[in-house]
Amino acid sequence: MTVKRYAALLRGINVGGKVKAKKVPMARLRPLIEGLGHTDVRTYLQSGNAAFTARVRDDDVLAREIEAAIAAEFGFTVEVVVRDHAYLTAVRDECPFPAAELEGRQLHVTYFSEPVTAERFAAVDPAAYAPEDFRLGDRALYLYTPTGLGTSKLGARLSSAALNRGLIATSRNWNTVEKLVELTAPESTSP
Repeated sequence: MTVKRYAALLRGINVGGKVKAKKVPMARLRPLIEGLGHTDVRTYLQSGNAAFTARVRDDDVLAREIEAAIAAEFGFTVEVVVRDHAYLTAVRDECPFPAAELEGRQLHVTYFSEPVTAERFAAVDPAAYAPEDFRLGDRALYLYTPTGLGTSKLGARLSSAALNRGLIATSRNWNTVEKLVELTAPESTSP
């Protein structure tokens, strides 16, 4: 049986703000994912990042299984994006911004459930938000915010429901992007 490492990215949990957050304690998420038959489950931070080993399967199938398990356990729906190590590494390596020169809070990746095209974001004029900027990648959007995401007008515009209709979209800062690559590396699995 062939296995590989995946990351499950839960959207909109355990975060502050004006809307009451859905609470999914990581200590309960780990056994929930193990209960689906996955192994070496590790979580990162409290904002819905879990790495696990599973037999090779479709990312979307894994995501729907985790969503269903969360709904059964907690009584509410949480959208999930699952990606494997190779994809996460490619997203990191293909960053169009100078990540090594920036602070983790200045650079973000939004992971999408489906491919996105420039046409979806054509109404957003990056020049109107300078020096903030964004670029599209493979089912990903790279966002540069020099003062951080919390005050980013471009970030708010890009996360609007109208632009993301029909997609699951969940963002991570660059520190988390790097950590997800590390957590899903094949050599990070337990013996």
